[in-house]
Amino acid sequence: MTENIREELYTGKKNGMTALLAFTILYAAAIALIVFSAIQLDDGGSGVYVALLVLGCIYTALGWFPFLGLKVLKPGEALVLTLFGKYVGTIKEDGFYFVNPFCTAVNPAAATKLGQSGDISDDKKGKLTLVTGTEAVNFEAASNKKISLKVMTLSNSRQKVNDVLGNPVEIAVAVMWKVTDTAKAVFSVDNYKEYLSLQCDTAVRNVVKLYPYDVTENVDTTGDGQADDGSLRGSTEVVARKIMDEIQEKVKDAGLEIVDARITYLAYAPEIAAAMLQRQQAAAVVDARKLIVDGAVGMVELALERLNEKELVELDEERKAAMVSNLLVVLCGNHDAQPVVNSGSLY
Repeated sequence: MTENIREELYTGKKNGMTALLAFTILYAAAIALIVFSAIQLDDGGSGVYVALLVLGCIYTALGWFPFLGLKVLKPGEALVLTLFGKYVGTIKEDGFYFVNPFCTAVNPAAATKLGQSGDISDDKKGKLTLVTGTEAVNFEAASNKKISLKVMTLSNSRQKVNDVLGNPVEIAVAVMWKVTDTAKAVFSVDNYKEYLSLQCDTAVRNVVKLYPYDVTENVDTTGDGQADDGSLRGSTEVVARKIMDEIQEKVKDAGLEIVDARITYLAYAPEIAAAMLQRQQAAAVVDARKLIVDGAVGMVELALERLNEKELVELDEERKAAMVSNLLVVLCGNHDAQPVVNSGSLY
């Protein structure tokens, strides 16, 4: 990257309206001079009027050129100017300016829009937009060389990445960003929007491969050598922060600032989604059964203690075992128990 380029603010005054009025008056004067000289020549005027006529024609033909120096900027816009290939400054403040007409506005990413949907789409005004991958090219926007200083959002398409356990995961990330140094953005990289998109894809892959999709034992996600409970599903804020920090580290030399990053989509890849769903269901069933058994054992223990305290029934070890078995069957069964009434002796 070009590291010796530093942003310099353009120090010219907002004299665009004055210049516009002056050039308009001169244009009108040139037309009037042509008409006046033609009338005088028709009346037999001298050669002076020929010279005035030629002068008026020349200015009329070339008088449009100074109008190219008129620049209008709205809030949140910037214009990077070069003169014969040399960087002369950046206009950041909104207003109506007149600059050297030979100055050229530079923005290599002017025709690039970051988007995801569709191959070819038409907007409301019927302007043709070509979309390829995460890049959309608006051919009319190519002539607009202004750089937006507003916070913008990059929503790259879903990526299939393997997590730390090798399971394929689909993930999409939305990144909020803005241009902070226009000179670096224009001159340090070929196209700062494409560069940002590529760095986002790379950062997502680098961070996702450090985490399991769900909480997994004996996995170290922090790099401290100890297992922890970090996961893509349970630690989305931490993962998004890591992605944001990695992108910022890559794009800081391109004059870009990452404001925020958020995970917008996260799921197992379709080829293993069904199997992982069965696994989660099985784990949920096991956890539920464990909770039921723990509760049933506690209830049986409490029942035996209460019977002993009240001395209502004296049970030997065999009868106690049968009672415990019956109670566990009733409490842990999936269906309602069918009672059997014993009208005789327990023995």
